[in-house]
Amino acid sequence: MSGQEYRGIDAEIEAALLDSELFIKYGSMGRAISRLQEAIARYPHSIELRERLREVAATMKLHGEAARQCLALARLYIERENFDAARERLLKAKEHAPAISIAAGLEAIRRARRPEIASAEMAKATPPSAVILAGDLALVSIFDCIQTIENSRLTGALAITGSTRSGRILFNDGQIVDAECGAERGVEAFRALIEAAAGTFNFERGGPYPAAIAAASNTSLLLETLRQLDEERAGDRAEEDLA
Repeated sequence: MSGQEYRGIDAEIEAALLDSELFIKYGSMGRAISRLQEAIARYPHSIELRERLREVAATMKLHGEAARQCLALARLYIERENFDAARERLLKAKEHAPAISIAAGLEAIRRARRPEIASAEMAKATPPSAVILAGDLALVSIFDCIQTIENSRLTGALAITGSTRSGRILFNDGQIVDAECGAERGVEAFRALIEAAAGTFNFERGGPYPAAIAAASNTSLLLETLRQLDEERAGDRAEEDLA
């Protein structure tokens, strides 16, 4: 992208921020939120837009929207290795929506700060003579498996065998590119597999594989998937309460 294109994007983001401030000044908070949401749809990686929408939503006590922006911001801050800001946004998301779980996000930050932790724990769980990574999900979480594979830039398949679901997550150079779980493929299969808390895993070299999952990073894919799962669970609980 050329410098001129970057300047054009910056100008559009600045225009959206100024428009929202004008709407707020004249008491049209709803239009301010709509303007910011429209701009975020075009520039989803803009921290400035998301931070402003978070502030406006919190002021209006739109806790669901504020929590969503906090989770998105945490993902963006992790990608930029601003781990303190990412942790603050995760904690703020929990304040806005106490039902959501941020444990996985906090763990992702811890692992990103200290990548050697996951590698050391994986080494303890892997048989010394094994050619592939293997272990028990009760001892080593699936998140640690993914972190170790990413740090080692491995290409191959992580097979998950659980009591309720089994499948594979496929990697090219440590990046998740596809997943398989029963009849599901891609992101849906990945969503099913990361909920596995018990069972076994093993990683075997293979590939490379065609990319069916496109994500900026494994961390962003994990956080976005966990956010969606939390929202779905919250919706299910709300429906149960109404029933």
